[in-house]
Amino acid sequence: MASSSGTSSGSTHLPNSGSEEDLQMVMNQRKQKRMLSNRESARRSRMRKQKHLDDLLAQVNQLRKENSQIITSLNITTQHYSRFESENSVLRTQMIELSTRLQSLNEIIHYMNNGGGNNANGVFYDETQAATFDGFSMNPWNNNLFCVNQPIMASADIFQY
Repeated sequence: MASSSGTSSGSTHLPNSGSEEDLQMVMNQRKQKRMLSNRESARRSRMRKQKHLDDLLAQVNQLRKENSQIITSLNITTQHYSRFESENSVLRTQMIELSTRLQSLNEIIHYMNNGGGNNANGVFYDETQAATFDGFSMNPWNNNLFCVNQPIMASADIFQY
């Protein structure tokens, strides 16, 4: 840019014949140029800040979406855990019940294998000493006279006092 005195605006050397007016005009031009540069720099800074803010908002939205999916997954997993814990509790109870039944049945089998009854001395029957009558053992367990799997029938009148 040329000044009215014929010198360039970038020149710091003024001719000796220059007036105070020329100096003031050069300083005003520099000031204007600096103001435009500052405005442009501020505009770029605001644009960078706005872009950074937009990026952060997009990241917040993405993290909220992921958080929502994780919470949903956690709720489903918690429901499955509760259901499996409940089923496990039922199965443990059934296992204890079946173990008790098995132990009772093993005791019955042991009792049956050892003669099934007591003699006067409180000792289990010994099959070698069991009395026989015409080849028929007096031990009811050996004769299948008593079957464990048959129901016991009773009438209601036996429960009246």
